Amino acid sequence: MDYQPKPEHRFTFGLWTVSNPGADPFGAPVRERIPPSRVVENLARLGAFGVNLHDDDLIPPDSSPSERRRLISEFQRCLKDHGLVVPMATTNLFSDPVFRAGAFTAQNPKVRAYALQKTMIAMDLGAELGAEIYVFWGGREGSEVDAAGYLPDALARYREAINLLCAYSREQGYPFRFALEPKPNEPRGDLFLPTVGSMLGFIATLDHPEMVGVNPEFAHAAMAGLNFAHEVAQAIDSRKLFHVDLNDQRMGRFDQDLRFASENLKTAFFTVLLLEESGYQGPRHFDAHPLRTEDERGVWEFAKGCMRSYLILKEKAWRFAEDPEIQEARRTPAQPLPDLRELRSMPFDLDTLRGEGAGQERLDQLLFDLLTGVR
Repeated sequence: MDYQPKPEHRFTFGLWTVSNPGADPFGAPVRERIPPSRVVENLARLGAFGVNLHDDDLIPPDSSPSERRRLISEFQRCLKDHGLVVPMATTNLFSDPVFRAGAFTAQNPKVRAYALQKTMIAMDLGAELGAEIYVFWGGREGSEVDAAGYLPDALARYREAINLLCAYSREQGYPFRFALEPKPNEPRGDLFLPTVGSMLGFIATLDHPEMVGVNPEFAHAAMAGLNFAHEVAQAIDSRKLFHVDLNDQRMGRFDQDLRFASENLKTAFFTVLLLEESGYQGPRHFDAHPLRTEDERGVWEFAKGCMRSYLILKEKAWRFAEDPEIQEARRTPAQPLPDLRELRSMPFDLDTLRGEGAGQERLDQLLFDLLTGVR
């Protein structure tokens, strides 16, 4: 099979991903940041569909209006020259020290107002670049000291911010669908709304819940020992999977953002299977970073690897769905439940039911054989 990525596969990377310079809490950067023009050129050469960005990835803070316009125009020209699009945009509300105690949820109303203003300006940029999805990662929306405030008040401030930004998007006529990105911890001790389920509960309380969905990330689930495929399944079931971040992670480690499918092969497989079988039409976004061990050549090997791994697992998903022995082992009787009156008096042969096995050992081995190439 041809594992060459093509734009129709809808693979995207962030400017912040392939440009990551390899710094960590214990060491300085090991690579120069790759300029946006070279990111676009090389991703196009590798077969990607698009590139996503935070506001600060393209326009450094405190840029003059003329410098801002020059950077936007050059980036638009580069996108056009290389045939890439910007499907998603977002705001950096976590790097500036002003957000040390939160952005949308900060107790200081001036900090909240600044976070909203920064986001509105970034939404203007995203709309100008053609983005239709806007992601919110609340990297500073959390706490280390719960005694610092009444927790429901923080959630109320979060709700107020998203409601205001929905209103701004509608007022401006922007096409945005908002995607909230859950994460359990890091960089705060405990982040608010840490899972897909908690985000879905929060979305139901908004003024315009139809505008807002989720952006689950593989590594965020794995950090907490959650099964990412289950997170994606819940988002699909709720019709709220607006965007997805693909990477990898070892449980209990810091946020590693590893190359997709490099660690949790079975979970990556079921994630791909869900995305392909559900008819998900959004970007397959790789929110991952090249290893700190790499120079720029390794950066592009990393980008190729993310896309190639997805395509290999996509082929495996097709073979899984077409394998008669596997599908026979998965099959469950397709019959509706009886109505309530019949159900109330329905007899059961409990001795037989108690003795029946599910056959999952054999099924799991068939999957292992398929993924390892012996089937």
